[in-house]
Amino acid sequence: MVRKMAHLLTRRPKLVVAVALLLLIPSLIGMAATRINYDILTYLPPELDSSKGEALLEEPFHDAATSMLIVEGMPPRYTDDLLRSIKEVPGVSNAVWLSNLVGIQIPTEMIPAQLRDVFFSEDSTMMIIQYDMPGASQETMEAISKERSLCNERCFLAGFSVLIKDTRDLVDEELPFYILLAVVLSLVAMSFTMESWLLPIAFLASIGIAIVYNFGTNIFLGEISYITKAIAAILQLGVTMDYSIFLYKRYEEELPNFSDPRDAMARAIETAFTSLSGSSLTTIAGFLALCFMQLLLGRDIGIVMAKGVVLGVATVILVLPAILLTFDRQIGKYRHRILMPKFEGINRFVIRHKRVFTALFLLLFIPAVYAQNHTQVYYKLDEALPQDMPSIVATNKLKDEYNMASTHFVIVDDNLDSSRMKEMCARIKELDGIETLISYDDLLSPAIPEFFIPQELKDMCKQDGLQLMMINSRYPAASDEVAAQLTQLTALVKSYDPNAYITGEAALTDDLIKTASVDFKVTNYISIAAIFLIVAIVFKSVTVPIILVATIELAIFINQGIPYFAGTVIPFITPTVIGCVQLGATVDYAILMTTRFREEIQKGRSREEAMLTAAAASDGSIITSSLVLFCATLGVGLVSKIEIISNICLMLSRGALISALVSIFIMPSVLTVCEPLIAHTSYQWRSAAKLRKKESAGV
Repeated sequence: MVRKMAHLLTRRPKLVVAVALLLLIPSLIGMAATRINYDILTYLPPELDSSKGEALLEEPFHDAATSMLIVEGMPPRYTDDLLRSIKEVPGVSNAVWLSNLVGIQIPTEMIPAQLRDVFFSEDSTMMIIQYDMPGASQETMEAISKERSLCNERCFLAGFSVLIKDTRDLVDEELPFYILLAVVLSLVAMSFTMESWLLPIAFLASIGIAIVYNFGTNIFLGEISYITKAIAAILQLGVTMDYSIFLYKRYEEELPNFSDPRDAMARAIETAFTSLSGSSLTTIAGFLALCFMQLLLGRDIGIVMAKGVVLGVATVILVLPAILLTFDRQIGKYRHRILMPKFEGINRFVIRHKRVFTALFLLLFIPAVYAQNHTQVYYKLDEALPQDMPSIVATNKLKDEYNMASTHFVIVDDNLDSSRMKEMCARIKELDGIETLISYDDLLSPAIPEFFIPQELKDMCKQDGLQLMMINSRYPAASDEVAAQLTQLTALVKSYDPNAYITGEAALTDDLIKTASVDFKVTNYISIAAIFLIVAIVFKSVTVPIILVATIELAIFINQGIPYFAGTVIPFITPTVIGCVQLGATVDYAILMTTRFREEIQKGRSREEAMLTAAAASDGSIITSSLVLFCATLGVGLVSKIEIISNICLMLSRGALISALVSIFIMPSVLTVCEPLIAHTSYQWRSAAKLRKKESAGV
């Protein structure tokens, strides 16, 4: 079947290229139609109370998105006119300020304290704006843009939805540079390690087609996260490039055996098909392990990237051969000397000191594991963004001028007795860090009778038998103080209404912290187990997967431990992504060398000779593959202003080099020293050698 397919593909290469290019049209349409989600908190498990509360904010309260507009040093008439204009903006469900509560004629000092504390701070005043649609929706994004166009330079719009808007704009602005840098730097890396100036372009064309196919088929998922959008193309380029290199090397090996290059390519496809299918399984397993995260962002990245690897392999088998055959003459014309150092001396040094490097392998685990376990992470999403962004500037003003670092939304049954509600509100105000509280029952007092409460405020606080309270805290999301505050607040509110929900950025982030801490362990265990099983099946061995996985895990521990020694704090998602992706993407280096080592052992060579040959044959591919992954991710890591994206890419680029160095210096020593043990715990490890000895003895 594969042989027949390979024969057909190589006979009409231009037709294959034409079909591949035509398939880009529906892929581009699908890519444009796929929605991008910029709100990480929406990926929390839906069964959490904070997620359920967020759903109630959306319906019936239409308050899933709320922003705060600070107006500094402007007369009340300006703010009142601005309020009226904002209420007319499509997508805005409600806007509340002084003028639709008590009027603008009343002096500030005569306004009831409950309202004055919420809406005033020195020479500034604050307006609360609610939206019809969720915070990350296109409608809300457009409404925020329109609001900003209505404001002057003394107005500052804050809130999680505004943060999402600025994040989206920044990603859209930076993404073309990500792609350009990845392509240019990858071209540079491949130009040094390949013998033709045009060969890297052919490889990039094939992978570019696969990337567009991958993004086009995301339409079946409905949406992907902005993190996936930003890094998926770069990762796909980095982890699938070695498949292209492998196919071309097989083609070069087969050329002397055939008079027609098409037959040589057909043979290369047939030979490479099984190898690439098996090799890609470890990478796919690493990405699919992310799907077991409770945080659904992992499933988003995992599915897109696993699909990308599958499409990458398919494109290498189906499209790349046609591209290479079509431009075979030009590729051959522009050949040059490979600018890669020889590794024979290094390999001999490593094998000569194999016991020293094996001891080093064991000793390095101690500081690497310790550092990896003590690397600090942060969960506050605005810390990952440039601090001069308008939404961050406005958020800092909320903290400084209104002591409003975060807002909790509490949803309770409206049937609660008014006296009980007042009692609960009074107790909430006594909690450490609570600045202000807005609720319908708390506003009712001799100073503010019920008929005085505007209908707009009633609609904000009461809907469909539920009552909403807005509680402003001086503690920022993801802090230890707000976590303790939420614990106290939850216990207090649940004592009055066991079915109450507490949500908001701080509550959602608190659940994010609890979820991510479990996800990191689960995904790492699953990725290790899956790749262990794949390697065990491929080599029919118990010890080979232990050695290979342990070697790459050492590289991962070193990579993840460097921030500890550097004294830096990294985004929470980074260790989980790195743990799965670096293992899945770079364990191929170890598999490549081990496969060749076994082949040489089966030819009857000694352990040292077999490893010298295996290392010499593998080093070039390992260096080329790791350099491409390094270059593809390095540019993004250096350029991106969004620290989540920057940090993931920088650690992936560093991890590619660390894995390559471990594979070149540590792996040969460990395999050579452990070869007798491998032979006794593997099925037919030396079988070919034994067979030849029997044949030579005349048995």
